[in-house]
Amino acid sequence: MSGALLVVGDVVTDVVARHRGPLASGTDTAAVIRTLAGGAGANVACWAAHWGSPDVRLLGRVGAEAAAWHERELVASGVRPHLVVDPEAPTGTVICLVDTGASAERTFLTDSGASLRLTPGDWSDALLDGVVRLHLSGYLLFSEPSRALATVVLEAARARGVPVSLDPASAGFLTGFGVDRFLSLTEGVEMLLPSRDEACLLTGLPDPADAAAKLSRHVPLVVVKQGADGALVAASGAVRARIPPVPAVPRDTTGAGDAFTGAFLAALLTGAQPEEAASEGCRAGAMAVGKVGARPVRGAR
Repeated sequence: MSGALLVVGDVVTDVVARHRGPLASGTDTAAVIRTLAGGAGANVACWAAHWGSPDVRLLGRVGAEAAAWHERELVASGVRPHLVVDPEAPTGTVICLVDTGASAERTFLTDSGASLRLTPGDWSDALLDGVVRLHLSGYLLFSEPSRALATVVLEAARARGVPVSLDPASAGFLTGFGVDRFLSLTEGVEMLLPSRDEACLLTGLPDPADAAAKLSRHVPLVVVKQGADGALVAASGAVRARIPPVPAVPRDTTGAGDAFTGAFLAALLTGAQPEEAASEGCRAGAMAVGKVGARPVRGAR
């Protein structure tokens, strides 16, 4: 399948603090700290380009103080950025606390800033010219302005027959937003790519396979990302495939789900079946957790 992938989503600045063991309350905890480009939408776009998609585009909103840096980072990663500069809000910032123990699990402190201030006025149907697949970051649904944009984008994609995928993005934000409210906004979405926790939260089911099957009665194709347990592919109310994980030694799990999604979408664009694409996603996720930061290392595959 030839054509472009358009990602609409968040662009943020990640401040990654890697520490070992529990944080020491009321005093210092030694850490290694780096400032990196991030954002779920931007990460997906970069991984899709890294995985071979020749035309990946990104619509996002940033503050003036970091707009030029983010644009340079995206271009260097092979992405064509369409960045709206917010005249008031700064670029979104996420503090990523990464415990360098065995799991390299991370905790996020999120200031969405400009990233969720995308509005319908930032959209042009011309952004879909040449696009054969559209991906939305679920973060867009968690604020009124960007939720209105997502509705406009979905309608525009539907009018052109462009399939749409959606990543729920955050179990924490989903809890506050409301499951029923979120699911009501997925009408017209062809594919849902939740994490295991998000899939279970969206269905109220403790088993991710049961959750995937149930979600696939609502959205035609569901791919549940399970980290070290691989992935599940479900359609028409049943799990079609269980994709094994790719072994990895985790250093930082930040962006692993975005890596999966980017590689998955890139594989679909080459004509791969969902099961094959999910295997590529697992490869990218394993690569992502073996490095620090949410974006791929340029030139390394």
